[in-house]
Order: sequence, then C-alpha cells, then structure tokens
Amino acid sequence: MVVTKERPLATMFRQIGGGAFPPVVETFERGKTIFFPGDPAERVYFLLKGAVKLSRVYEAGEEITVALLRENSVFGVLSLITGQRSDRFYHAVAFTPAELLSVPIEQVEKALKDNPELSMLMLRGLSSRILQTEMMIETLAHRDMGSRLVSFLLILCRDFGVPGQDGITIDLKLSHQAIAEAIGSTRVTVTRLLGDLRQDKMISIHKKKITVHNPVTLSQQFT
Repeated sequence: MVVTKERPLATMFRQIGGGAFPPVVETFERGKTIFFPGDPAERVYFLLKGAVKLSRVYEAGEEITVALLRENSVFGVLSLITGQRSDRFYHAVAFTPAELLSVPIEQVEKALKDNPELSMLMLRGLSSRILQTEMMIETLAHRDMGSRLVSFLLILCRDFGVPGQDGITIDLKLSHQAIAEAIGSTRVTVTRLLGDLRQDKMISIHKKKITVHNPVTLSQQFT
C-alpha cells in the first residue's frame, strides 16, 4: 500500500501507541522473509527504507509477485480491512535491504478509529496498491518473457522512477536474479533480455540502477 502524503503518515505511524507501545524498528537484508503466508497477523508494518515484495504462494509451489512496495508504504493490514483476525495471506520479502517500523495491530485499529485523517491516508495508499497489483497481474499474463520484462520495468518507472536528462531512472539497485524472481523467469533469460534492450538503446544500467530512456517508446514497441 503506497501513500501519496509521505510525511504525515510517517509521523502518525511513529506516534501510534504512544509511550506504552512504541513502534519497533527492524532491518532486513535482501531476500529475507518478513512474514510467511499463514503466520499470525499480529503487527502492521511501515516501510522506512528500501523495497518489499509481496507474493502469493500456490499449492503447486509457484510464487507470484502481486506488489512491490516502496518507502513510506504500509502493509500487513488485511485483518483491518476484513474486520476479522486472519492469518497472513501473502509472503512478504525484503526486495532490497529494508528498514521497517511495526506496531501491534490492536494499536493501529484504535488509531484508525480515533483519527479520520489516518484512515483516509491509508485508504489512498490501498487504492494505489490495488492498481499496482492489477498491473502486476497483467504483466505476468504475458507469455513472452520480453514483454513481461518490459511491462515490469514500466511499473518500476511508475512507482520508483526518478526523472532525469537521460530518461527515468528506477531508484532501486536491481540484480538480475531479483528481477527474474519478480517476473517468474530465470537469471540467464533476464540477463539476455536486458542486454538486448541495452543494445537497442532502450535502457542503460549504472551500478545496478536501470534508466529507461523513453518509457513511451518502450511501451509502444512491446505492446
């Protein structure tokens, strides 16, 4: 769930629970699990630094990415939405090194009742998160891995992009393996496809950060 007003929500989240239940700060290395499907939903998380991947694990063992969360996002709120205490539905993993604040879910419930502004900010974030999930589903619907990769890069431009003279730079250090895991491919395939895009002058890569030179052109070529 990505929020548009960063500082107000960050400030309010830090104040949830007051002195009795202060938020806990946790750090996770890339690839480390924050929670598994089926874990008790006991805390709500606020992403201070880095990116977090949410995925759904199916019985056959296949894992599908449904969202990539950026800084100033709140997640782990499904129980708040359903109104019922439920176990975790997603697998949450640090997509990059990540720093999180977490608060007991009971304290968040109380804060939402007491503060309508907090409720509105979280609703806006949830709306953005739903849109991104729909885009991720469309991305994974592509059977052609080239189209799947391009669609994924365009999502990253939208949610993590920083405009510059050369185009839109995705503000994440992305390994080929991390990209492969997100789109259901292999590292070898992703390396080859990224090489093709670089050769065609569609992208450039510097210190693991990808710059898309013209997202519109890239989108038109692969849709």
